[in-house]
Amino acid sequence: MAKKGSLSITSENIFPVIKKWLYSDHDIFYRELISNGCDAITKLKKLELMGEYEKPEDVDYKVQVSVNQNDKTITITDNGLGMTEEEIDKYINQIAFSGVQDFMEKYKDKANEDQIIGHFGLGFYSAFMVADKVTIDSLSYQKDAKPVHWESEGGIDFEMTEGEKAETGTSITLYLNEDSTEFCNEYRAREVIEKYCAFMPVEIFLKNETAEPQYETIEKDELTEKDTVVETVIEPAKTEEKEKEDGTKETVEVEPSREKYKILKRPVALNDIHPLWNKHPNECSEEEYKDFYRKVFRDYKEPLFWIHLNMDYPFNLKGILYFPKINMEYDSLEGTIKLYNNQVFIADNIKEVIPEFLMLLKGVIDCPDLPLNVSRSALQNDGFVKKISDYITKKVADKLSGMCKTDRENYEKYWDDIAPFIKFGYIKDEKFSEKMGDYILYKNLEGKYLTLQDCLDENKEKHENTIFYVTDEKEQSQYINLFKEENIDAVIMPAAIDNPFISHVEQKKEGVKFLRIDTDLNAAFKEEVKEDDEEFKKSSEELTEVFKKALNNDKLDIKVEKMKSAGVASMITVSEETRRMQDMMKMYSMGGSMDMSMFGGMGETLVLNANHPLVKYVLENKEGENTQVICEQLYDLASLSHGQLSPERMTKFVSRSNEIMMIMAGQKAE
Repeated sequence: MAKKGSLSITSENIFPVIKKWLYSDHDIFYRELISNGCDAITKLKKLELMGEYEKPEDVDYKVQVSVNQNDKTITITDNGLGMTEEEIDKYINQIAFSGVQDFMEKYKDKANEDQIIGHFGLGFYSAFMVADKVTIDSLSYQKDAKPVHWESEGGIDFEMTEGEKAETGTSITLYLNEDSTEFCNEYRAREVIEKYCAFMPVEIFLKNETAEPQYETIEKDELTEKDTVVETVIEPAKTEEKEKEDGTKETVEVEPSREKYKILKRPVALNDIHPLWNKHPNECSEEEYKDFYRKVFRDYKEPLFWIHLNMDYPFNLKGILYFPKINMEYDSLEGTIKLYNNQVFIADNIKEVIPEFLMLLKGVIDCPDLPLNVSRSALQNDGFVKKISDYITKKVADKLSGMCKTDRENYEKYWDDIAPFIKFGYIKDEKFSEKMGDYILYKNLEGKYLTLQDCLDENKEKHENTIFYVTDEKEQSQYINLFKEENIDAVIMPAAIDNPFISHVEQKKEGVKFLRIDTDLNAAFKEEVKEDDEEFKKSSEELTEVFKKALNNDKLDIKVEKMKSAGVASMITVSEETRRMQDMMKMYSMGGSMDMSMFGGMGETLVLNANHPLVKYVLENKEGENTQVICEQLYDLASLSHGQLSPERMTKFVSRSNEIMMIMAGQKAE
C-alpha cells in the first residue's frame, strides 16, 4: 500500500531554504549525493568486517553515475547499505525536514550572515536545486528486506511504495528542471565530479546512456568474467621473407596467428581512492609527489619541494603542501590549497584553516575532524580550527628552518623563489616570524647569502646595527660602485614585499636600521672638511645659489661635499623616511609610475662633488654662457642615476644633450 504525505513544513517550502541559505553553487548536488553513496558503502564495508554482512563474490563496491540527455535525467547508484521503508521515512521524510524547520527558525532573519552552523542532514535535498522530480529506489542489506520506491515532485509531497530494486543499495534519479539540463551532459558531469569527488574513497564511474557504445581489443588471456565480448578477432600470423644459404628465398612465420577479443570498453573510475596524502611519507617516492602535483594542479613546472603533513593527535590531519616554482611578486601569485574532509572536496583556500601567507602555496589538506556547517562549505570559527592553522604554520616553519640548518646549499638555491612566501609569512603571522626570523636570508653585493646577524657583523666596525640595501642594481649602480670601492657591504632587496618587510624587521629587532644605499652620502666616501674652513663654506653657498637659480628651484636641497671619488660630479640622495612613504603611495594608490617632482623634491638632496672639474667650472664661471646648461645636465644626470626622469624632463634632457654635443662639435671644427 502506498504511503503518501506532505513535506511542507511551514508556509514556505524547502526551495527558498536550499536556494537561499544552503548552497551557493548548484553543481554541489553531485558531491552531496555521491558522498552519501560513498558513506553507505563505507558503512557496509564495516559491517562486512564485523561479520554482520557477507558480500557476494561477484560484487565490487562502486558508485555509478548515469546521465541521459534525452530524458534529462541523472541517476546515482551505490551498492552500499540501502534503506528500508522505515529508514527512508526516518532519514528522508522526518529528520531532514525537522532539520529544515530548526534551520528556518534559527536563521530566517540571518540570510546574509555567514554564521549558519550545524549538521542538518540536508545533503539529499540539494537534488531539488536542479530537479523538478526526484525518485529513490533502495534495497536494504538486511535479511528479507523489501525494496522501496520513493518519489517527490517539487519537494512538497511524497509517495512511498514497494519497489522493484533487486540489488542491495540505493539509486537516486533526478528529473532535471529546464535551468539545469547542463548537468546531464557527459562532459559537464565529468568536470563537476572530478572537481568535488576526485579522491573519494569509493570508485566512481560515469556512463552516458545516450552515447554510442565504445570498444577496445584485448589479448585472449586478458579476458575476465566482467567483460562483454562483441566479437572474436583473428590476427593473422606475421611472416618475413628470408634468404637461404643456397641463395633462394623462403617465407618464414615470425609470429603465429593470435586470437583476440573485441569487448565493450572497460569503465575507468573518475577518482583516485588512495590519494598520496593518505600514504606515509616514507612510502612516497619523489616521482609520485611530482606526478600528484602535475595531476591535481595542472602545473607542469616542477615544484621546488614539498611538506607532507601527517598527524593523528590531538586531531587527524593529512596533506601535502608544495612550494611552486615562481619568479614574480607575491601579490601576483595565485596559490591553491584544496581542503578535503574524509577525501571529499570542500573548497579552495579556506582562510580559517590555512594561514593567509600559505595561500600562496599549492597543496591539499584533509582533516576529517573539521567542524563543518550544513553545506560542508564553511567552517565554525572556533579554537579547534585555530589549532589546525597553528599546526600547519609550525610544520612549514620546522621544514624551512630544518632545511636551512641541514641542507643550506639547497635552501640557498631555492631562496629567491621562496623568499616572497617567507617574508609575507614573517609580516602576517607572529608565530611564523618568531620561528623563521633567524633563517631569512639576504643576498649581498657579491651574491652571497647571509642571515640578519651575518649582515650586522659584516658592517659592525663602521656601521653598527645598520644594514644598507639596494632595490634596483641598475638604477643604483653608481652608489654600488662607491660602496664596493670602500669595502662596505649592502644587500639586494628588489621585491615589492621588501619595503613592508624591512619595516617589520625594524619593529621586531630593536636598534636595527635599514638604509638604502642612496639615502645619504656615507662618511666613508667624503674627505674630511674642517669646521672652520671658511673658503669651502663660501664656495658651497655660491654653488647652491647658482644651481637653484639655473634650475629655477628655490626649494631644492643642495649639499656640497668633497668626495674621494673624483669621477662622480653629482648625485641624488633621498631620506629613508620620505622614500618609504613614496614607495607606499606607489604600491597602494598611485600605481607604478611616479616622478619625484610630484612631491616637489620633498626629501630629495642634490649632492655636488667640489672635487669634480665640472663643479669647479660652474663655481669659477657663475655667469658663463654654458653654466645653466651644465647645471641642468648635472641635475638630470644625477636623477637618472637615481631613477627615471618624467617624460617632460627626459625630452629636455635629450634636447640639451644634443645641444652640448653641437657645442663640442663646433669647438672642434674651429
